[in-house]
Amino acid sequence: MTGDPGLQPERTRLAWRRTLLALTGVTVLLVRLALTGDLTSVLLAGLALLTWLGTLAANWRRATGTGPRWAQRWSFPLTALAAAGFALLGVVLVGRGLR
Repeated sequence: MTGDPGLQPERTRLAWRRTLLALTGVTVLLVRLALTGDLTSVLLAGLALLTWLGTLAANWRRATGTGPRWAQRWSFPLTALAAAGFALLGVVLVGRGLR
């Protein structure tokens, strides 16, 4: 059973929007967790914000269905790298005893 092929681009855009929303939520939680600590934690929060901004910039065109093809080619690897980085930051912050 196949769906309407005209809806596939819309489903893809919605999936990318959900991905950006999830990364936004993780960034907010990491910043909140990091700001309860020392200077190193604040620097990690800044790194999380910069990573989020870079991912947002790279994926915005894909999530909205606008923009050049080259931007769409890099969005998946950058998102995977950002997700791995956020997981590592979370492990570091929790490992440091921040709650």
